[in-house]
Order: sequence, then C-alpha cells, then structure tokens
Amino acid sequence: MVISIPFLKKTPTVAVLRLTGTIAAGGRGQLNDQTLAPYIEKAFTKGKPAAVALVINSPGGSPVQSSLIAARIRRLADDKKLPVFAFVEDVAASGGYWLAVSADEIWVDPGSIIGSIGVISAGFGASTFLERQGLERRVYTAGKSKSTLDPFRPENPEDVTRLKTILNQLHDVFISHVRTRRGSKLTDAQDLFSGEFLTGQHSAELGLVDGIGHLVPLMKERFGDKVKFRNYDVKRNFLQRFGTSIVHDAFSSIEERAQFARFGL
Repeated sequence: MVISIPFLKKTPTVAVLRLTGTIAAGGRGQLNDQTLAPYIEKAFTKGKPAAVALVINSPGGSPVQSSLIAARIRRLADDKKLPVFAFVEDVAASGGYWLAVSADEIWVDPGSIIGSIGVISAGFGASTFLERQGLERRVYTAGKSKSTLDPFRPENPEDVTRLKTILNQLHDVFISHVRTRRGSKLTDAQDLFSGEFLTGQHSAELGLVDGIGHLVPLMKERFGDKVKFRNYDVKRNFLQRFGTSIVHDAFSSIEERAQFARFGL
C-alpha cells in the first residue's frame, strides 16, 4: 500500500523529447507530425512535468512538417503553461532551427551548427541525356503549367521564375516565424536570414540562441539537483526493426546522410 503524504514536496521532472533526423512526411523522414504527435502529447501531459526539453539534432527538411510539429509544441506549451527548452546537439539548421525556435529558450554547444534560415529546391536536368540516347519523351497535359520543371525537358525561364516566387514566399513565412519567436533577442549585426549557417558560439552572439548550455547541468540549475528526467524517444515500429523495409530504410538513410553532410557532419 502506498501512503501519500500531502505536504511532501514532489521532485520536479523534466520531460525530454529527442528530435533526431530529417523532417519529411510519411516514411521519408524520421521526424514528421504524424509520427511525433503521440510522443509530444505524452511529454506535455504524462506525470505533470515541470518543463519540456527538446533535444534537437536535425539538418531540416519539409517546411510544412516543421511548421506542424512546432505548432503542436506551442499549442501544448500554452495549454499546459509549461516552459519549453531546446538543446541543440550537432545541428539545428533550416527546419531543425524552425523546431528549436518553438522553445522558449534555445541552448547550444559552442560547436553546434545553427541557422540556415532559407529555402532550397534542388534537382537534375536530363534533357540532353535523352537527346544523346536518341530517346523522345512524349508528355500530354491539360493546363499549360502542368509539366512545370519537368527534368526531362530543357529548363524554362518562366518555370524558374514561378519557383523562385514560391521559395521567396516560404522564406518570408520562415523569417516571420523566427522574428515572432525570438523578437528583440535578435541583433542587427548581420543578415540573419541569408541561409548562412553558423556555429553555436556565433549564434549566441547574434541572438539566434540564448546561450551555451547542456541539458543536465542547466536543468539542475533551474529545477534543483534532484530533478528527474523522463525520456521520450521515437521508436521504429515492429516490422521496421526486423528488416521488412530494408530497401526503403537504405534509401532514407542515404538521403538523411546527405542532408547532414551539408553541414560537415
């Protein structure tokens, strides 16, 4: 039988949610709103935590999934009135930084890679290859823009102009999100929204993050030496663990590895 002592002070607990990998819908990325939803919900609701800590190691990915995940974190933080701290390990760039900005405070290692506040679209053109092989590709559409950016056709300047318009619109949304969340903490020392990525030390000087700090010592400083940690890590499902999606996982791993490699990781 457990005897409850009503006036005994409860040891504070910090829920730790680890966000590692690329951000993409479906099975293309480790991080997406559908996969993370139950973990985020538990982090904020199970056991009445004193705070939620996000441990982030992500080079980014889908802007929509980044926005959905960050919005879910903010909704629960506001609803439960809980402080949210982000701790960056190797990298929080692009969509990874979008997630970090959902926290009330962002703490990094001096060598962490931060920023890359921009939007990118990349692909290949194979029209010359087809021509050299003597192949003719036939495409029929209804709607003059239906085959926009077809990689098997010569690049159309009008297509590029339309794409750049969309990229600029997405960039504006990203900038607005950062300005709203970071506010007066940001400095005017340099263009923070050029897409450049920076070290954790430099990011702290520019106000992109709050300072240099690691999870355990900083949480002990805030909540006492006896603070407890409850970890929530995204787990792969039963079938994935036993290799039924080996080919898909291999391609996803290559794609993710390429994303991290952009930042020297």
